[in-house]
Amino acid sequence: MSSFSLDLRAGAEEIWEQQHAHPFVTGIGDGTLPEDAFRFYVRQDYLFLVDYGRLLALGAVRAPRLEWMRRFASLSQAILETEMDLHRAYAAEWGIGSAELEGERAAPATSGYADFLLRTAALGDFAELAAALLPCMWGYAEIGERLAQGPRPEHPLYSGWIDMYAGEDFQRLAVWCRELVDAAAAELERPGHDRMQQAFLASSRHELAFWESAWRHRQPLA
Repeated sequence: MSSFSLDLRAGAEEIWEQQHAHPFVTGIGDGTLPEDAFRFYVRQDYLFLVDYGRLLALGAVRAPRLEWMRRFASLSQAILETEMDLHRAYAAEWGIGSAELEGERAAPATSGYADFLLRTAALGDFAELAAALLPCMWGYAEIGERLAQGPRPEHPLYSGWIDMYAGEDFQRLAVWCRELVDAAAAELERPGHDRMQQAFLASSRHELAFWESAWRHRQPLA
C-alpha cells in the first residue's frame, strides 16, 4: 500500500541505492572499511548529532500536536545521550576523548548538512522539518537492516554499528518518522507536498555526500 513517505522514497530511489552501494557502507558490512575512514566518520557524525539534537528540539517547539512535541523532546534527549554515547565509546577505542571530539572541525559535508537542516527548521514549516529529518532516520534503519542480512563482520565496532541501526528500537523509530511525515502530509495541499519532497531530496543528497566525505577524506581527489 502506497503512502506519501513511500512516494518520497521512490522519488529518491537512485540516491538511496547509491548510498547502499557506497564503498563506505559496503565496507562496514563486509568488515573491509579502513579504520581511519571509520574514525573520521565517528568524529564528524558526533558533531552532526549535536546539531541533529538541536533540530529535534526545534521540532518539539514547532510541533502542532502535543504528542509530537513530547516525542521530539524525548528523541532530542536520546540523540544527545544514547547515540552520542555510542560514538564516545567508539572514539575511546582509539584514545579519543570527549574534549577532542567536541573540538573537531566540521568537514564541509557535515556543516552543509547541519546548516540545511537547521535552516529548514527555522524557515520552513513543520512538515518540511519532518521531511528533512526522515532520510537520516529511515536511511540508517534501511542500511542497518540490509547489512544485518549479510555475513556479520568480524570487526567489533562495525558489527556493533550494524546492531544498533538494525535493532528493533531504531527500526521502530524509523517507522514512527515515516508515520509522522505521512500525517503531516495529509494536512497539506500540493504546494506543501512539493516543499516536503524538495526537503526530502535535499537531505538524501546530503546523506550521500556525508558517506562520500568519510570515504574520500583519506584518498587523493581525482
